[in-house]
Amino acid sequence: MKRLRLGAGILNQTPLDWEGNTGRIIDAIRTAKEKGVHVLCLPELCITGYGCEDMFLAPHVWRTSWHMLQRIVPETDGMIVSVGLPLFVTNGVYNVACVMSHGQIAGFVAKQHLAGDGLHYEPRWFRAWPAETISEYHFDGQSWPVGDLMFECDGIRFGFEICEDAWVAGRPGNRMAECGVDVILNPSASHFAFGKHEIRKRFVLEGSRSFGVSYVYANLVGNEAGRAIYDGGGLIASGGDLIASGPRLRFHATDVVIADVDVELTRTRRASIHSMSTHLADDVFDRIIPIRGRFRDNTDRVQPPRLIESPTKYEEFTLAVALGLFDYMRKSRSCGFVVSMSGGADSSACAVLIRAMVLRALEDLGHDELRRMLAYVPGIDTAHSADEFVRCLFSGVYQSTRNSGEVTRNAAEQVTTGVGGTFHEISVDEIVRLYTGAIEKAIGRELSWKTDDIALQNIQARTRSPSVWLLTNIRNALLLSTSNRSEAAVGYATMDGDTSGGLSPIAGIDKAFLREWLKIMEATGTCGIGPFPALHFVNVQQPTAELRPAEYEQTDEGDLMPYPLLDQIERLAIRDKLSPAEVLTTLQREGSPYSFAQLSEWIRRFFTLWSRNQWKRERYAPSFHVDDKNLDPKTWCRFPILSGGFRMELNNLGKE
Repeated sequence: MKRLRLGAGILNQTPLDWEGNTGRIIDAIRTAKEKGVHVLCLPELCITGYGCEDMFLAPHVWRTSWHMLQRIVPETDGMIVSVGLPLFVTNGVYNVACVMSHGQIAGFVAKQHLAGDGLHYEPRWFRAWPAETISEYHFDGQSWPVGDLMFECDGIRFGFEICEDAWVAGRPGNRMAECGVDVILNPSASHFAFGKHEIRKRFVLEGSRSFGVSYVYANLVGNEAGRAIYDGGGLIASGGDLIASGPRLRFHATDVVIADVDVELTRTRRASIHSMSTHLADDVFDRIIPIRGRFRDNTDRVQPPRLIESPTKYEEFTLAVALGLFDYMRKSRSCGFVVSMSGGADSSACAVLIRAMVLRALEDLGHDELRRMLAYVPGIDTAHSADEFVRCLFSGVYQSTRNSGEVTRNAAEQVTTGVGGTFHEISVDEIVRLYTGAIEKAIGRELSWKTDDIALQNIQARTRSPSVWLLTNIRNALLLSTSNRSEAAVGYATMDGDTSGGLSPIAGIDKAFLREWLKIMEATGTCGIGPFPALHFVNVQQPTAELRPAEYEQTDEGDLMPYPLLDQIERLAIRDKLSPAEVLTTLQREGSPYSFAQLSEWIRRFFTLWSRNQWKRERYAPSFHVDDKNLDPKTWCRFPILSGGFRMELNNLGKE
């Protein structure tokens, strides 16, 4: 038996936080060394942070990351460590993993397949390294090999698939397996999306099985740069068996997942894979870099972490957004959150998520560490209970007009205080009256609901913005915008009104999902958070903007269409790129309960509103990416601000 102890590092990094990023890398290396790890894989671009955007093209960023690398190298005595950084080689910037051993740099492996879809813009900054090619990197009179490399130490061979390399059909692992590689390391920066972790587990398991190797997957965790949330979840597999699965969506700055593998056993399995080539090209051996030293024997047997069961979509939502809120708050040095509480589902969801953030932080970090991390927040030093922490970090404001009702006011207060926040109430009716009176005087006529419906609704929403921003500024807090994805799709929001805010945490979530999640949080809660009986006051209501007089009996679905149908049309039209006629045909084929005429009307309404309101989506506050149906034009779904608006297609809708 030739036993090897492998480690996958999980790091919560921040772009261009040089001291912090380097310190966390060194902490992870020291933790791994204390636990007898022979080979430690750390995440992709972890020195700079993955989300540096166009700063990857700045020479001072390359120089500083190289300088920080020199701090890390001496920490690798007695082990092999890979760490990610950008490297300028000859005529371009490459995304590389630096391999260090026994206090020296052994070489640099360059990423071969760049992620360029959705959230990713890697081809904008980096060049893809050609397969089976090596070169040299020169600095200050020294040189190191760089490119498509493998390494050998104490008779054990190592190779790399860097993040996207493992998601493509022609994986580099195929070639490495033919070269007798025993271990493949995968340093990644793979963002969270619903159900995505199961896909990762499949490619890790399949890679370890089909290549006949041990496979180590390392990932970032937390809200690194604002929009993407990383879920950690380091994985180690060997010969098709998952032997270690690390924590996901934790609040810790560093974690190291550890497992022991039997190299001789994986070689036996690899020998039985008959599809492998028996011929090695002569230049293969030029790409295998020898590393001096021997792996020390570990007399103890490491106990790998318990394999974690897959959470439900509702649980993933709770955990991911709670972590995203926490990191966004502390990394922006904001003193908590302010929410304009309408008494409806969206603002109530934000309030519950803030409570979830505090409970998860206390569970992972403890009271003392949380107070230390948020020491800049007034009053946090005396907080001991969850309620006291929430009270320091969350204020909810109900802003009434003459069209507001007691039901929504009561719901806003009950939810705000029910999660532990501070409740404020402001009447903006007189301010609305002053605005409308001034305009009536200017145009020489009275405004009426018959002729000025949208304008009279919007002025109420916009009038609420200055006062809630004022409170937010006084508290040095973050104002959360409460718009959801269903509203974003059709522009059912008042720009500079209910869209006001510096962060929009639920803009990637559809209304139907939120309503179901709120019912769960009322009844039982999830992830040890809740239940919240006060949500009953929200869940029994029909969603309403509550901007028209009461006699109009305004509801969101009356203004738009049933939310589940809206979300279905959005998926077909935007995710699947179907035309209006194809959407209609698909809905009928799937057995929609609505009539042909009604479906046609709602499809026309969706496409018209979608096209008309792209400018609003362009102006939304940053939102969290939680699934691959995001409407954020800066990360996932681009659409022209000005367009023909599907006029021809909608005119022909329903015609033979």
